Amino acid sequence: MTRIDDVARLAGVSTATVSRALRGLPTVSAATRRRVLAAAEQLQYAVSPSASRLAGGRTGTVAVVVPRITRWFFGTVVEAVEELLQDSGYDLLLYNLGGRERTRRRVLRTASLHKRVDAIILVATPLRAADVQALTKLDLPGVTISSGSEVPGWPCVRIDDVAAARTATRHLLDLGHTRIAHISGDPDDELAFTTHLDRRRGYQEALRAAGLRPDPSLDVESQFTIDGGTRATAELLARGEPPTAIFAACDEMAMGAITALRDAGLRVPDDVSVMGVDDHDLAGVLGLSTIAQPAAEQGLLAARILLDPLGVRATEPYPGLVPAPRGADTGDGTPPPVILPTRLVVRESTAPPRAH
Repeated sequence: MTRIDDVARLAGVSTATVSRALRGLPTVSAATRRRVLAAAEQLQYAVSPSASRLAGGRTGTVAVVVPRITRWFFGTVVEAVEELLQDSGYDLLLYNLGGRERTRRRVLRTASLHKRVDAIILVATPLRAADVQALTKLDLPGVTISSGSEVPGWPCVRIDDVAAARTATRHLLDLGHTRIAHISGDPDDELAFTTHLDRRRGYQEALRAAGLRPDPSLDVESQFTIDGGTRATAELLARGEPPTAIFAACDEMAMGAITALRDAGLRVPDDVSVMGVDDHDLAGVLGLSTIAQPAAEQGLLAARILLDPLGVRATEPYPGLVPAPRGADTGDGTPPPVILPTRLVVRESTAPPRAH
């Protein structure tokens, strides 16, 4: 394997001169550069991309932090981010927090990211004040995706979770349901997610707009998983008269709700309608009505926004990358969020209650 000192020996210059010549620095004369390039071509020497980046103070790597890589939304976002980064010559360094608070502290508040990456993408990662302070000290460009916390100066790409939940609940109300249950996120989750709070707020706003008072007995909390939805629905049914419809805060919970209802001898949607949020890959197979959110597009758009301060023009075109209208300016130098639209997808899991 040809090394840089082989090129230097053939060209009759130092290895430092070879490095400067191949990087196109102006401190090398035209004649010397031609001699070095000729020697490199003769020896078929290729500059290591990683070495070249390091010489310029860059790592060529972007950190992506996710709460749990096994969840559909996070996996879809990461795959999309990696696609665009690779096409633009960047590598992805994944930090999977595994839902653990201590891992978040280790990744965000220690030297884990220092001099290892050129930029950071936080996916639905809520932050404490110490986390924000540590990230600010890194002085790196970054983008946040989905609900979480703001980092001063960082753009955010997300959907409007409150509006999505209002639309889901309104769909059930329009069908004639008035006894609508909600299964939501676990408030005791170590990472203190906020998505479920926004979706509960939208659910309650839609009920109140229809003249209905939210019933605490119809609101159950659990994990954002199929098993969590199954357990939450079983608890809901154990409380007494079942609702005529269930709005789950995510599709995976909705899938669990369908399982629990069928185990209890109830038919979907004849006895109970079920509604989710996401448009999971399996939602169509299961006939699940849902609010579709553009998960992959959020990842692609965030990556494209991030590459700009790195001086890289992202490969185009990518479908779905037309930014939606931005929110109001925050007034503290942080760019307004880019809010991507959601859409109602009606399938077989929702229908009017039997009385209608």
